[in-house]
This record gives sequence, structure tokens and C-alpha cells, in this order.
Amino acid sequence: MTVLTEILQRYSCRAYQDRAVEQDKLDRIFEAARMAPSARNMQEWRFVAVRDPQLRMRMQVAANNQPFVAQAPVIIAACAVNADYTMRCGQKAGPIDVAIALEHIALQATAEGLGTCWIGSFYPDQVRQILCIPDNVAVIELMTLGYPADQPRPKARVGIEAIVCYDRWKF
Repeated sequence: MTVLTEILQRYSCRAYQDRAVEQDKLDRIFEAARMAPSARNMQEWRFVAVRDPQLRMRMQVAANNQPFVAQAPVIIAACAVNADYTMRCGQKAGPIDVAIALEHIALQATAEGLGTCWIGSFYPDQVRQILCIPDNVAVIELMTLGYPADQPRPKARVGIEAIVCYDRWKF
């Protein structure tokens, strides 16, 4: 397979089988995250992989009561330990670096036959309390992970010409 194959197969999975994710698959998935690039090679991402069913139920509440969140056998809380560092371009490095690592997770999960879904609808303070995350660590994003129980839907995407131009802004 090529990376483009995984990119084309990846989708936002919102239904999961009642089946645990094997540790060797989790190891490869988190190795993919570990190898992600980061600003100044700070590698500030940290991941809490939530597998305990009671904690997953509490995480569902913190994730705006989205039912599929607790259904997923793994919920990843993606955090940044140095979310205050600002790159020269003016952007905070932590959220960007965590997002890069999470997409590595999503693509490796796809290669492993698993589904994922980015979760932006959640209450960081609730997640912090549930998972005992220190106040100085930013909770950036959640991601569900598991064996899909649904099917990908067609993706509506604009054409290449709508998002790319060369040499100068031509939109």
C-alpha cells in the first residue's frame, strides 16, 4: 500500500465493534505518533489511551454526550506539555504538533484495519479531571479508535484547482 491508499480509506468512524484493540497494534499506532515531526523537535505530545469502560463512559459525557465515544474501545486524549511555545510564524506549536501526531495515528490505524474519529466537541476541564491531567498540560484533542462497525461514506471534497495555485495567490 501507499500512504495515499490509507489517506483515501481513512474516514470519521462513528460506530465501533465491541472488540478490544490488540496491544501490538496500539504499539505500532503510537510508534507512528512518536515519529511525527514537531517544532524544534520538542516532541511535546502526550497521549492518554483510555480503555477502561467506566472511564470511557465518563469521557462520553465530557465529549458532549456523543454515544459513539464510549462505544470505541480506545479513546485517545492528546495533550501538549509545552503548549505556550510560539513559532516564528506566530502560531502555537503544541496544537499543530499534536495534530500532526494524531494524523499519523489515524493513518497507521487505517493501515491496521481500525477506524478513528477526531473529536473536537469536548470539555477540556472535564477530560482533565477524569484523566488526572495536570493543569499545566493542554488537552488539545480527543480521538476514538477501534474496529469499525460502520462503513465509510463518500467524501465531498473540492477539486484540486480550488485549493492549490502555484507561485502566486490566484484564487
